[in-house]
Amino acid sequence: MNTPTNVQIINGPDGAPAFVVIPYADYLANHPADDLVPNEVVGLMVKEGLTAIGAWRRYLDLSQQEVAERIGITQPAYAQQEQAAKPRKATREKIAQAFGIAPALLDL
Repeated sequence: MNTPTNVQIINGPDGAPAFVVIPYADYLANHPADDLVPNEVVGLMVKEGLTAIGAWRRYLDLSQQEVAERIGITQPAYAQQEQAAKPRKATREKIAQAFGIAPALLDL
């Protein structure tokens, strides 16, 4: 194969391939940012004990009232959903849409 590649293979001590280095642009093309959870969200969950929904809301700088209005419920009803350990799938989907993120990002 004479086609140039942008891949670098790093062999381990035994001579077998251990790592592959690719250009960052190629990595991003294969790993879109929309499937990544920001460090700040994880930090809010760990340091402050927030649920994934609560951490995302704080990260996006939204009030409970704003999110409640976006999904068509009252603020107290939203507050209960935000505290739930495992909200229903339909609830997670509505909240994710209100946040503008993929529902899977709330399954932490």
